[in-house]
Amino acid sequence: MRIKTIAIATALLLGSGLPTVVQAQSPKTIAGGFDVGPGGLPKNFNPLVSTAGFTWLSNYYEPLILWNADLTQLTGALAKDYKVSDDQLNYTFNLAEETWHDGKPFTSKDVKFTFELAKNKASGSLFAARLGDIASVETPDDRTVVIKLSKPNASFLAIITQILILPEHALAGMAPESLANSTWWSTTPVGTGPYKFNRYVTDQYVELAADDDYRGGKPKVDVLINRYFENPAAAVAALRAGEIQFTYVEPDDAAAFKTDANFKVIEGGSYVVNYIGLNQKVDLFKDIKIRQAIMYAIDRNAIIESLYGGAAKPANCGYVAPQLIPEGLESYAYDPEKAKALLAEAGWDKINGDKPITWLTYYGSPQAANVMAAVQAMLAQVGINVVPRVVDTPTYNGIVYKEGTPNWNEFPMIYAGLQNGPNPAGLNPGLNMSQLPPAGFNTMRIEFDDLSAAFDKALGETDKSKLDAAWQDVCKVMNKELPWATLWVANRYGVASNKLKDFVWTPAPAGGPFAAHPETWDIR
Repeated sequence: MRIKTIAIATALLLGSGLPTVVQAQSPKTIAGGFDVGPGGLPKNFNPLVSTAGFTWLSNYYEPLILWNADLTQLTGALAKDYKVSDDQLNYTFNLAEETWHDGKPFTSKDVKFTFELAKNKASGSLFAARLGDIASVETPDDRTVVIKLSKPNASFLAIITQILILPEHALAGMAPESLANSTWWSTTPVGTGPYKFNRYVTDQYVELAADDDYRGGKPKVDVLINRYFENPAAAVAALRAGEIQFTYVEPDDAAAFKTDANFKVIEGGSYVVNYIGLNQKVDLFKDIKIRQAIMYAIDRNAIIESLYGGAAKPANCGYVAPQLIPEGLESYAYDPEKAKALLAEAGWDKINGDKPITWLTYYGSPQAANVMAAVQAMLAQVGINVVPRVVDTPTYNGIVYKEGTPNWNEFPMIYAGLQNGPNPAGLNPGLNMSQLPPAGFNTMRIEFDDLSAAFDKALGETDKSKLDAAWQDVCKVMNKELPWATLWVANRYGVASNKLKDFVWTPAPAGGPFAAHPETWDIR
C-alpha cells in the first residue's frame, strides 16, 4: 500500500504542473591509502622525480607500455603496440588515439618532448642516466614514435614503463630548471589516464574525477581519492572504520584481516631486495673483510621467521629468482665469531671501533623499526655500533641525491630497497658506476669495475638464450665483492574491502605501474 500511495502522489505532482525536486545521487567514490607503504610516495606529484608512487600517478598519467597485473609481461598503454629491431637498437611505437584531459590531442610530439625532458638532468629527472643510451627520438607522423639507442640495453623497455608521458603544450613553455618545484604538478596537471586531476587538499588527500571520454571506456566510479596517513596503522584504522576501501598493510595486520570476511588480503612478492648500503665515499667499508663481517653478523633467517612470518627469502646477491642464482655462492650463514675475527683482521678498532655510525632509512613502519633494532643488536654484538635515523622519503632523497659534494657522514650506511624484477636490470641504476647521482640511483657511490662490467655485459646481451647466464655473472660478482650487505626479498600485502568490485592491485616495486584498469573498478 505504501508503494502505491507514493506512486499516486508522484503522479498527481507531475500532472499538476508543479515543480518536482529530484534528489541528486552522491557520486560513486573509492577512497584508499594508495601511497601507504614502501611502494608509495606521498605528496609527490612529479613523475620525473618519482622513486615510487606509480600506482596512484598512473591513474591520471600513462606510460607508453606497462607491466600486466601479474608482472609477467609488458603490455601496451599509450602505445597500442611496439616493435624492436633485431639488433635491439630501434624501438617503434604505434600510438593510441587519445586526448589530453584539457581536450588537446595526444600525439607523438608529446612522447618526444617527454623523453627529451626525462633525459635532461636540469629538469631534476631521476631517469636521466638510465635513458642515456637514447640516441634520438623520431616522430615520422603523429601516431608513430621511433626511439633509437646508441647500444643495446636489455632494460630499456622495463625502464620506460615508469616514463609517464607529459603534455608538450602545457609544459614546453617552462624552463626545465623550474619544473622540479613548479606548482603545476599539484594544481593543474594534465594527463591521459582514466581519471582527471581534480584537487589536492594539502597534506590530506588528492581527488581525481572520472574522464568520461577515456578510450578504455567511461570509468564506473566517479571519484578516486588518495588519502595520506602518518603510518600504515592509521590507514588500517581508517579501513576498518569504512573511511577507505584499500590500503597497504604490514604482515601482522594482513594476518588479522585474513579471518575477516569483510576484506580481501592481497599478497605477492615485492620484487625488491632489501639491503644495507655501505657508502664507498667513507673509509669505514673499504675493506672487503668489514663488509663480509656485516653479512656474517646478521641472523637473516631469524629475522625472516620472527618479523616477516617466514614470508621472505634471504638474498646472497641482488636476486632470489632461481634462474638467476649460480651454483657456489657464499651463503654468509650467521656466524658472529667469524664476523669478529674478520673485523679484527681488518683493524676495525683503529678504523672506527665503537664510535656510532648513522644508519639512514626512509622506511618508517613499525616492522622496519623492529628489523633495524634487531640488526642493530646483532651488529653491536660483534662491535659495530649503528644508530638508526628514520626520515621521510623527500628528506632521504635530498640527502643521498644531493648535487655537488654531499655530507657523506649523513649516510655512511642506509637501509633501503631496490627493484630486482620482473626485469633483473632493475638493480643496474643502484650499482653501476655509470649511474652516479644526480643523474642516477647509485647513492652509495659504488665504483667496482668488475661489477659495472658484469652489468654492462648483461645489458648488452642480445641473445635471449644467454641472458640468465649473464645475470648470474652479476650475482656472482655481488656475492663476492659485497657492494651492499644484501638481506632478503619479502612479500608485501594490501587489503581491500569486499565492497570493491573488479579492483586490481599488486605489490609492484615502486608501485608499478601495472595494468590495474581503474576504469573498470566499481563499488557496491
